[in-house]
Amino acid sequence: MAGSVKDLQSMAELKEALSKGFPLILHFWASWCEASKQMDQVFAHLSTDTPQARFFRVEAEEKPEISEAYAVSSVPYFVFCKDGKVVDKLEGANPSALANKVAKLVGPIGLTDSATAASLGMAAGPTVLEAVKDFAKENGTSHLKDPNELPEPLKKRLQQLVDSHPVFLFMKGIPEQPKCGFSQKVVGILKEEGVKFVSFDILTDNEVREGMKKFSNWSTFPQLFCKGELLGGCDIVVAMHESGELKAVFRDHGVLPLSDKTQVANTTNVPSVTESNDKSLSSETSKSGNAMGVTESTGLSSMLTSRLEALINLSSVMLFMKGKPDEPKCGFSRKVVEILQHEKIEFNSFDILCDDEVRQGLKVYSNWSSYPQLYVKGELIGGSDIVLEMQKSGELRKLLAEKGIVPKVSLEDRLRALTSSSPTMLFMKGTPDAPRCGFSSKVVGALREEGMNFGYFDILTDDEVRQGLKTFSNWPTFPQLYHKGELIGGCDIVMELHNSGELKSSLEE
Repeated sequence: MAGSVKDLQSMAELKEALSKGFPLILHFWASWCEASKQMDQVFAHLSTDTPQARFFRVEAEEKPEISEAYAVSSVPYFVFCKDGKVVDKLEGANPSALANKVAKLVGPIGLTDSATAASLGMAAGPTVLEAVKDFAKENGTSHLKDPNELPEPLKKRLQQLVDSHPVFLFMKGIPEQPKCGFSQKVVGILKEEGVKFVSFDILTDNEVREGMKKFSNWSTFPQLFCKGELLGGCDIVVAMHESGELKAVFRDHGVLPLSDKTQVANTTNVPSVTESNDKSLSSETSKSGNAMGVTESTGLSSMLTSRLEALINLSSVMLFMKGKPDEPKCGFSRKVVEILQHEKIEFNSFDILCDDEVRQGLKVYSNWSSYPQLYVKGELIGGSDIVLEMQKSGELRKLLAEKGIVPKVSLEDRLRALTSSSPTMLFMKGTPDAPRCGFSSKVVGALREEGMNFGYFDILTDDEVRQGLKTFSNWPTFPQLYHKGELIGGCDIVMELHNSGELKSSLEE
């Protein structure tokens, strides 16, 4: 098999290949992805020039068991193994990096810096060098000089894109023609949720594609944003959709389904962006407006009254302000935000500067002529002066307690409570009966073989816990196993303890 690429057919075949200890490279690809096809040529050339390694192709969507085992969420994607263990990974179409990593894997040549085609030297034969040059020429590949810092114009452009529409999707292809299965899944979910969204095809702009990875600190696509905040990629969106959390997040941010007549059209034109369901939205709004009369108690249209009531009741604590909590546009709004944050109260907000209909209508509805306006459980508390006075007297805290609104527990306290919620606690992808990744499945199997009782938390259902636990434990991957609040380790450590017969005794101490 040396000097050729073999299509991997099963996990059993992969395990057998890994057991032999040879340097081994996996290329996860998809037939619909042009970048995969081009990188496949480079991959084939490298297999010829590097006979001491074993090269395998894996069709990512056709072999989900293998893809999930290596947490593959985009293609092309490469995994480098030695002595049966993963030693390196590479995401995306980067021929130079691929050649370097192959050379580093097989040795003795080790190139640690990113190489250009001219500097690859012995790391690749002439055929590979030619493929690298052709790939760069065809794709106009460019990389940021400093990977840790985005140029200000690009940062501004990305921020404008993210903020240009309440629901924004960075994807491969367009909603009508997704270019990857993961993007297709998210598009399908958004359509099923019935929300209007705008998309950007990252395959058409490499600067945006590479820049968004740093901007959002999320290395794969698709990426879904709601009101400027990253929700996550495909696996997170799928989990949120299945649990009903996605619908709740949309409603909390004032994004209602198109079928809900409280949703008002607000079309945004973004260059190089695809809008979904604009015509149907405009039509729905027009019909709703014509069909509804005037609410006697407010003097406002029934449609606007319904919309304001829906916004006021989006959250138990709702603040209508100028700007956003992290960027207030007036001192009075900033003061109320600071008070709520000081009291550790979770709240939602609406920027009245972005919607003049809400801005003017709410003055009439509440009979309060200025902003900010703070509502608790649908009732107006008042503006900046009243909120400040209530805080100083302690009345604000008392009112919130009477309404059943308690201070938000810090993430660190929450994580500490979660890790100690069961003597043996497993943070995993999915549930013990339906694990969502191969590593989680292995750990569950080991614990059950040992006859251990354990609690679990599905980190796919809560991105705050998922991201926070990485910092809390200083352990970047999942699953994570805890005993009496202390980290035992991930899959490798648990399996090592299990195989040596030390797992049960470690968890019974």
